[in-house]
Amino acid sequence: MSTGAAEVVRSSKVPLCDQAYYMIRERILRGISPPGAVLSRRLLARELGMSLLPVSDAFQRLESEGLVESRPRVGTRVRTPTQDEVRGRYVVREALEAESAKLCCARATYQERLELRRMAEQLDTLYARAEASEQDTDFLYVVHDNHLNLHMRIADYARCPELKEAIEKNHVLIYNWFYDVTARRRSLPPRFHRDLMQAITGDDPRAAEEAMRRHVQWGLETVLEVIGPPSEGDWRLKR
Repeated sequence: MSTGAAEVVRSSKVPLCDQAYYMIRERILRGISPPGAVLSRRLLARELGMSLLPVSDAFQRLESEGLVESRPRVGTRVRTPTQDEVRGRYVVREALEAESAKLCCARATYQERLELRRMAEQLDTLYARAEASEQDTDFLYVVHDNHLNLHMRIADYARCPELKEAIEKNHVLIYNWFYDVTARRRSLPPRFHRDLMQAITGDDPRAAEEAMRRHVQWGLETVLEVIGPPSEGDWRLKR
């Protein structure tokens, strides 16, 4: 889901548990609730204008996805990923997105290639603006949302529904977003997405695959350095 939680909430047809899930996840992806932050079911239910049940359902879903963790009689907090976990998720993302790039290069139409180049140019411009506006979390959320949309469009044009479903089910782009927020990474090399798209919209699927591998791996060491070794800390919570 690439739309903001506010849009989800506006639809009365969306179940409350889904509304709670997207709104809490948005707090995490905005950095409002960073890794290690304690989450109170009661406070969130009050803030979101819901009962405890949909919030608890949302917590269970977020925990199954690895974004939060809970302990009996202690509470729930945003999960701090380990360095090994980050490396593992980068491996999964690289494998899935490299294949997506290769297939997109082979199958996208001329108009779709033009669209991808336009989106990449816009995204590079947004990242450049984000670097100059470090405190604007709303704008940074928009930047990451555009990033997710671009990569999912590549998956669309790969024309392999099973591959796109695997990218979505493994949350590889959501985790990339989460790790970027965790590492507070805003700056990227010039033409970072335009150069990627030049390969993907070219005529060499293998070159597109390798370009995506380099693209995914860029900045991994920075993320690992910021996350650092695991630390338990005290996260007791009155719920």
